[in-house]
Amino acid sequence: MKAEVFCLLIICLGAVTALTRKQEALEQNRRKVAVPALQKKQQAATEEQEEYEDEEVSDQCPEPNGYFPDAEQCDKYYDCRDGKAVAKLCADGLVFNDFSPQHEKCDLPFGIDCSKRPKLQKPQPSPHCPRMHGYFAHEDPRICNTFYYCVEGKFNMITCPDGLVFSEKTGICNWPDEAQKKGCGSRELFNFTCPQVDESIAATHPRYPDTEDCQYFYVCVNGEIPRRSGCKLGQAFDERTGKCDWARKIPECKDWYKGQLTDEELDALENPPTRPKSTGGPSRRKVTKPPS
Repeated sequence: MKAEVFCLLIICLGAVTALTRKQEALEQNRRKVAVPALQKKQQAATEEQEEYEDEEVSDQCPEPNGYFPDAEQCDKYYDCRDGKAVAKLCADGLVFNDFSPQHEKCDLPFGIDCSKRPKLQKPQPSPHCPRMHGYFAHEDPRICNTFYYCVEGKFNMITCPDGLVFSEKTGICNWPDEAQKKGCGSRELFNFTCPQVDESIAATHPRYPDTEDCQYFYVCVNGEIPRRSGCKLGQAFDERTGKCDWARKIPECKDWYKGQLTDEELDALENPPTRPKSTGGPSRRKVTKPPS
């Protein structure tokens, strides 16, 4: 009897052991399948997080709404709405003015700092216009006082007033010494050199006549830098006084305007008709009748 019971126990233990081994094998197989799947999920989650982080890094909207400059390109900016950015370009020749995120404004590059974002879109040139919009110097570097104003690729040629040259830095006409354009300095343009004087006279910015044109004269800034200036029509520079006066009063220039203006025109310039003083016109007050 004991032997039979003992045999039954051995058989049961064997069955249990076999079942346990079978379960362990199944569990191992399950793990072999589950672990790669879990790893794939973790890898996918990691990649998704990395993509999200990349989107955050490349996000061009410091604020949810507004207009913001590109970090590298001066004529590129972003229109942000609810944190979503739409890239935009200014018209060729203009750059984005980032003075306020509330304003969408493209401007000429003068006065806008593009040193930290110097890239620009590909130019769209046309005759006399290196870009579609802007102020551009004459193609001949020897022509200093003429420049082009371009709009939509169409140009207008503009000439600076006498004594001034076009400044590529500011886009306007300026004194040659301030424009600092190569080949367009005061000495090259005017063929005039300020005479040497002592410091006390130099401090007064002395004036000297233009020996070829009675209407014009030179101002020597600090006694060194010549600037060509002029008197108004009908007048000439009087070297004795250092001021402008009517040409007919200056002996060496009394006939300067002959052939340009008639005596009647000179008289009208020297003695313009006086305008009658305005009386202010009729009163706009309502006239009220006195009570009867």
